[in-house]
This record gives sequence, structure tokens and C-alpha cells, in this order.
Amino acid sequence: MEEQHAVPFLRETLLFLALAGILIPLLQRLRINQVLGFLAAGALIGPFGLGLWIEQAAWLNYMTVLRPEGIAVLGNLGVLFLMFMIGLDLSAERLWALRHWVFGAGVAQVTSSAAIIGGIAWWWFDVPIEAATVLGLILALSSTAVVMQLLSERVATGSPMRQTAFSILMLQDLAVVPIFILVGVLAKGESDNLVPTIAMTLAKSIGAVLLIYLLGRRLIRPLFRSFAKQHQPDVFMALTLFCTLGISAATAASGLSMALGAFLAGLLLAETEFRHQVEVIIEPFKGLLMGLFFMSVGMQTDVRVVMQAPLTVPVLVIGLILVKAGILAIIFRIGGFNWGRAIEGGLLMGQGGEFAFVVVGYALTTQLMTPELGQLTMLVVALSLFATPLAARGGRLCAEWWERSHVNQASNLSTTALPPMAGQVIIVGFGRVGQLLAQVLRDQDIPYIAVESDARVAARLHSPGLPVYYGDASRAEFLRKLQANTAAAIVLTMDQPTSALQAVRAIRRECPHLPLFARSRDEKHAIALKQAGANVVIPETLEAGLQLSGIVLQTLGLSDSVATRVVQNERDRRIAIMQGETAKQ
Repeated sequence: MEEQHAVPFLRETLLFLALAGILIPLLQRLRINQVLGFLAAGALIGPFGLGLWIEQAAWLNYMTVLRPEGIAVLGNLGVLFLMFMIGLDLSAERLWALRHWVFGAGVAQVTSSAAIIGGIAWWWFDVPIEAATVLGLILALSSTAVVMQLLSERVATGSPMRQTAFSILMLQDLAVVPIFILVGVLAKGESDNLVPTIAMTLAKSIGAVLLIYLLGRRLIRPLFRSFAKQHQPDVFMALTLFCTLGISAATAASGLSMALGAFLAGLLLAETEFRHQVEVIIEPFKGLLMGLFFMSVGMQTDVRVVMQAPLTVPVLVIGLILVKAGILAIIFRIGGFNWGRAIEGGLLMGQGGEFAFVVVGYALTTQLMTPELGQLTMLVVALSLFATPLAARGGRLCAEWWERSHVNQASNLSTTALPPMAGQVIIVGFGRVGQLLAQVLRDQDIPYIAVESDARVAARLHSPGLPVYYGDASRAEFLRKLQANTAAAIVLTMDQPTSALQAVRAIRRECPHLPLFARSRDEKHAIALKQAGANVVIPETLEAGLQLSGIVLQTLGLSDSVATRVVQNERDRRIAIMQGETAKQ
């Protein structure tokens, strides 16, 4: 008689938690993408990994999961929270700011990739038109988790490559919603009236989504405001879970997917003042639940298929990457990148995406795909994820070779030749602080040149004749093009801490003796910039606090000279503390 537990799938859950406790810190220490790590772990402990050897070694029974459905149930929660976090990142303001890349480049990439991949599946491999359509759409998507981690490891937050890749990935994430709807329509098999059926179903689905969204906007903010007054984390957590699962249940009751409901819940909360608090609460659970999902996917991946078709599967993986990389490279090139960087971006995003596993699973349950086609698709996507770090490195080497071979071409999107730089001040970041500094320098007839990482801002300010140019100051090749080593000084006024830190490190490597001044958000950030090589760092919170303190002291009756001396003493004390912390570390 099989052993019964009060908690279903208890052994599988305990095994996963033990693995997660070991894997998550180990992968972080080794800088291995967690998606790849959990996929590999799932394949290892699943029925197609160690499970194949249980008859020869009975003790492996305690280290394997022979019932993947146990982990899959929990993994589905991971999918919901992944969609929730994507919705939380997709505020209306952010979409509007990146609208040209999101709805221009993103739509072009998804539609062209889906048409080519789906056409090849239908014409070359004789896949039914319905399955080929879904196959083309899901393989057109890339992995947000893998791509963003690779980018975060080596490029600045505001770099052109990262912003462009993020915009295209954002559209891909949005495309998951209509793909779910389309799968449900195609699964009905009403091919005779396919177009009217799709139109009617889409209209009903859009109506249900709009109704849920509009009602949610009226209910969620008052609900959170009324309960958040108590400042109790457990209440806040309960509200977040209630909204996520409640809206997911509402979409399921409307005949749509629960993942769509979780996405809507995140989108609704993204427009409220509680967005950042929700992110903090969900973050510890997101990684764990996502690990469950990817591990369950790994368990369903039968690597024996590769052995049965040792040429077919690798060719399909390479073909997928090359087709998507070619389309993406053309889009990047049209967007203004040189061919080297365009190919780098294409190879970086040429893999399949994590949502392919979700959609394939849905297509299998609706019998839109055969089990053999679904298994092959999941295997190709999984192997493409494993191949991504190698493909990305190849793309980076290609980009570096191209820029060495075409030194006369800009490495970024700037198309305007840079003027001679000797003796000028370089201002990196041309927001409010950078523009104020530029005005002071102009009034004193001191020449300067500004570098801005936002192409729209650079274009707008360059048009009236200001010396503002588009570029990424964290790239060594761009600094050489600027002839930064001949400048009088460099001043960093950018407000992104990570970008500023990477720029300081790059500038100090290229120009070890150049005066380098930087603005920081706070004293902790200032210490990091000092350690990276900045000569002088001004924390904006410190200066604002000191100036406010001086005004308060004068209002309370202290003379101007005494108030100024007190403020200066406090400034000196704080700077001494920062210098001491820098020396210790």
C-alpha cells in the first residue's frame, strides 16, 4: 500500500527545497544563470535523469522525482508570479517612454520571426497549420530571465543595448497574452470559420480583460489604502496574494488563462503608490517559485531524444538561434546600431523563451500539439537556453572585431562626428544637474562636451546647437573616440547608481590620471564611487541636508558666519568618514 501523507507530494517538495537551498547561493556565487541551473537540476533528478537508474540503485529513489506533476502544481504558482512581476514592471509610463522600440522593433521582431519559423515548420516539416502558427509564435519569444541577467553582468543599466533589448523583451512579454487566447481559439478546431471565430473570441477576451482591468483600477487602490494604514507586512502580503490569485481566478472563470489574470494584477498594482512595497514582499518568493517552474520543465525534458536524433536536434537548436539572430540583427541595424553590435544583440536574444514551456504545456492539454512535437519543442528551447552564454560571447567577440576593423564608425547610435576634445570638460549625463553645470561653464567661457545615454534627449538638445552627443561612457572604445585622455576633467552627473559606477571604472582604466568628479545619490553610493576611482564625490542627499540645516540655523537666530561654519564642520566630518570607510575597504 502506498504511503499517504497529510501534505501531497511531500517528498518531492522536500527534495526541491533542499536543492533550492543549495543551488540558489551556489549559482549566485559561480555567476551561473539560475534558469539554466534549475533546468539542469530538474533534468538530473527527473524521471528521464537519475530516475532511469532506480532499478539498478534503489537508493536513488530518495534523490529523484518520479512524479513531476507534484512539482508542476507548485511550479504553476511560479508562472503566475512571473506574469505578476512582468505586469508590475510594465507601467503605462514606461511603455510610453519606450514606445518606439516596444511597438516598432518589438512587433516587427515577433511577427517576422513567427512567420518565418511557422512557415518552415508547416512547409518543411509538414506540421499542421494550427500547430505551426502556435509554434512560430512561441519560438519567436526570447528568454527575459536569461537575457537580462547576461546584460546586467556586463553593461550599464542605461546602455543602448540594454534599453533596446529590454524594449523588445517587453513586447514579447505582452505578446504572451494574445498567444494564450489564440491557442484557446485554435484548439476548438473550427477551421471552417477560423477568422470569424478568432475575431469573436478575441473580442470577448478583450472585453473581459477590459472589464476586469477597469473594475480593478477602481477597487485595488482603495483596498490597499484602507488596509495599508496599519503598516502590517502580513496584511500587505495577504492583500497582494488575494489580488493576484483573485484576478487570476476571475480570468479563468472568463475562459482565459490564470497567467493572464496574474499579469493584469501586476499591471494594476504598477499604477499605484504601493508598487515598490509589493516588489519587496514578492521578491523572496519569486525566485523560489520560479525555480519550481523551471525544475518541473527540466523534469519533463527527455534528453534521450537527442541520442535518438543526434543531428536533428542540434541542427534545430542552431537553426532557431540563427534565424532569430538574423532577424534581430537587421532590426538592431535599422535602429542605428553598427553591424557588429547588431549581430551581438541578435545572438544574445536568439534563444527560445521560458514562456514556450507554458504555452506548449497548454497546447498539449488542448491537444493542439502532439506529444512528440511538444517534447521536441521543449527540448529545443531548453538546449537553446543552455547555448545562450556561448552565443552571447561569440556575439560580443564579433562586435569587438567589427569595431576594431571599422574605427571610423561610431560604436553607438551617434551619427554626428565628435569635435576635438583637448582641454574640454566632459559632462556624462545631461539631466538637470548636467545642464546646470553646463550653464555655469558657458558663463565662464569654459568649453565642454556632454554625453547622454538617452538618444531622444541627446537628439533634442543637440538640435539647437548644444554640444550634446549620444553614447555610453562605460565603453572603452567610446571613451577612446571621445579622446577622453586629453580632456581637462570628467564630471559624472547621471542618476543611475549602477551606470555611474561602471562609467567610473571604465574611465579610470582608460584615463588613470584624469580628474574625475561624480555625483552620488547618498553616502553609501559615494563610497562605492570613491573606491572605483573618482577623485571627488558629492552626495546629493548630503548637500541638500546641509543647505537645509544652514537655513534652519539662520532662522533660529544664528549669524550667517556661525551657521556657515557649523555646516562646513559637518560637511568636513562626513567627508572624513567617507574617506575613512574608503581607506578601510
